[in-house]
Amino acid sequence: MRRRLISRVSIAFLFCSLLISCFPEFISAAVVTLESLEIYKTHEWLTSKPTVYFCCKGENKTVLPDVKKINTLLTFKGEESWQPLTEFSNKKCKRCGFYEEDRIKSDDVFNEWEFCPSDFTDPHGKYSRYVEKEFNATFLCPECVPPGTGSDHQVSGSSNGGKGMHWVIALLISLLVSAAFIIGTLGAYKYWQKRKREKDQARFLQLFEDGDEIDDELGIGPLTNVI
Repeated sequence: MRRRLISRVSIAFLFCSLLISCFPEFISAAVVTLESLEIYKTHEWLTSKPTVYFCCKGENKTVLPDVKKINTLLTFKGEESWQPLTEFSNKKCKRCGFYEEDRIKSDDVFNEWEFCPSDFTDPHGKYSRYVEKEFNATFLCPECVPPGTGSDHQVSGSSNGGKGMHWVIALLISLLVSAAFIIGTLGAYKYWQKRKREKDQARFLQLFEDGDEIDDELGIGPLTNVI
């Protein structure tokens, strides 16, 4: 029974570990937003207002509704409904790019590149990408900056807010995992106690039954000495 208890506790611990490993974005996600963008040309000839979007391979595309004119610098607050552009859950790069929807053939490509957390070397978490005759974009990801980089600079309020939110989410998940582990352990322990009591009672009754059988075989019983 103790082995069964240990097995149940191990399963609960494994479940908690899998929960954290399956959702690492809740703990270590680095949010990437678009700070500014200017396009220098369009590829679609049938419409005067292009539909430009950003997309990383394997993810949903993010349409940029404000990008309608060329040679117009647009700045963003990072609070728009379509933000953020993407998230980094680890140090691995993503294949991303800016595209323009095409009604006839496949979508046109402004530029496609390996987008990495290591690109954000600026102390404030900024990364600019310029492609001649195509676009000039600036991305923001304060969480992508390695610890200790630009220790003298002041982190923006949005960065502090993002990191604070991540810590709150991480704390909530830790509490839920701990509660699940404790409940699972207590439940397994109570189950083990119940099974132990049932076995003790069954063993006790079995002793009485065995005693009665021996008495019957020897002819010893409650009416043996009655004349």
